[in-house]
Amino acid sequence: MTLFQIFLPAFMIVYFFQVFVIRSYAQWKKTGQNPFVFSKSENAHDYIGFVFKIMTVISLSVIVLFSFFEDIYSAFLGPLTYMHLEVLKWTGTGILIASLIWTIVAQYQMSNSWRIGIDYEEKTTLVRVGIFKLSRNPVFLGVLLIYLGTFLIAPNAITLTLFVLCYFILQIQIRLEEEYLESTHGQDYIDYKKKVRRWI
Repeated sequence: MTLFQIFLPAFMIVYFFQVFVIRSYAQWKKTGQNPFVFSKSENAHDYIGFVFKIMTVISLSVIVLFSFFEDIYSAFLGPLTYMHLEVLKWTGTGILIASLIWTIVAQYQMSNSWRIGIDYEEKTTLVRVGIFKLSRNPVFLGVLLIYLGTFLIAPNAITLTLFVLCYFILQIQIRLEEEYLESTHGQDYIDYKKKVRRWI
């Protein structure tokens, strides 16, 4: 196994436990509320949550094949061999590490306002401090960078497709959240939108 075949699954374990499991548990202990607010309804918001679950399963499956079943990975996943360059893999590694740190900071600065999905029944505080002065959606930016970093380390047709799909799905989710935040916070959010870019 190469260093990158060891790093990628190890990183994903750390990422999911830190960003989702540990952070969600801490949020629940602090507020008594489950931060996962996607449900199983047929509306656009919950369908996006469903798509993200499928994308996560596919991405993790590709990583398992890349790291532990190299023959199957090479035979069936269409690796882009011309992109298997050390410089790109190291770049991907740096992006993943930066994304993890960026996301942890964003979650910390969101404090009790952090949710996975939109809770239409609750009005949370509008966060405009720290890295939210640089990006209106730093957590989503972190998620997009995860897919980019994964693609650079394991470049193939599926990781490329997932990265592109992630970008467009996030664009939809961001706009749904913008509608919610504007209806909830009114002029305060409109003024914030004028000062801070959607991504960075």
